[in-house]
Amino acid sequence: MTPLITADERTRLMANGQARAAGQDTDPLPVVRLFTPDAHATWLLASLDPADGDTAHGLIDLGIGMPALGTVKLSDLAAIVGPRQQPVMRDRYFQPVRRLSEYLRLAEDNGSITD
Repeated sequence: MTPLITADERTRLMANGQARAAGQDTDPLPVVRLFTPDAHATWLLASLDPADGDTAHGLIDLGIGMPALGTVKLSDLAAIVGPRQQPVMRDRYFQPVRRLSEYLRLAEDNGSITD
């Protein structure tokens, strides 16, 4: 298991992924916030694909002013290091306060994820 997410977060991401695959709740609360401390990239992940357990869906902000919904592999994120050799990290204090669609709307308005 990747160190980017806890076992509890993986369980919640997988549950959201199963619901998404079944066409159920497609606008969940994000489960985890990952970020690069030295490159201004942020990922608010809401679900994991139950088929592979590695492909996450959520709001992706690469720090270039174009946040969007998309997918990313946790294994790819685990291999990323920023310009100062800092790895992708999990925000241990992240507590979602809105649904994924609302984070997207605000990020599009601001050009980046604001919280």
